[in-house]
Amino acid sequence: MTVKLSNDQIAWRAAQDITDGAYVNLGIGFPEKVAQYQPPGRQAIFHTENGILDFGESPAKGEEDWDLINAGKRAVTLKPGASFFHHADSFAMVRGGHLDVAILGAYEVAENGDLANWSTGPKGVPAVGGAMDLVHGAKRIAVITDHVTKDGRPKLVERCSLPLTGVGCVTRVYTSLAVVDIEGGRFVLKEKLPALSLEDLQAATGATLVVAGPVADLIVPEL
Repeated sequence: MTVKLSNDQIAWRAAQDITDGAYVNLGIGFPEKVAQYQPPGRQAIFHTENGILDFGESPAKGEEDWDLINAGKRAVTLKPGASFFHHADSFAMVRGGHLDVAILGAYEVAENGDLANWSTGPKGVPAVGGAMDLVHGAKRIAVITDHVTKDGRPKLVERCSLPLTGVGCVTRVYTSLAVVDIEGGRFVLKEKLPALSLEDLQAATGATLVVAGPVADLIVPEL
């Protein structure tokens, strides 16, 4: 698949759906890019599992305070009014339903909303970590991902074959080719790259894509 969005463009598209003042947790790695692309006039309040609320951008190189990091061990800055709290309190926020949205990466997403994003097999990381709390504690779970794996296999599938992070938890997927909602156990296509035919998109998807209304063009800036 030669026509596709970059990771930054996928992150930009996901950021456009975050409402002003939303409490948001971003998964480690690629999902952290979403924080860079908040629309003008909107400001999310970012939460990290290790105990910071309302942290800011990464500091300039050489100005890091390595006692001030997010869950991905990346140095962060603080915004006025930011707060620190115990790890247990942080997970009480997650489990208590106090986060509006969590945006995570994925190895596989099933058409019923199941998510596999922590292990690809015996040589993977040893445990699922805080993702299993996020997927059932946040009010909305979105995924950002390439549409296919590096060797061309679909990431959007009928049923996950990898160990699950959560069951029936994902409601929207932003991929390198499309924006897809999960509704009633089906992948419902909302946006796609204008240069990509529906037939080519379906061929790159491991489950049926349902067209239940107008499909918008997926338009993003050059980044």
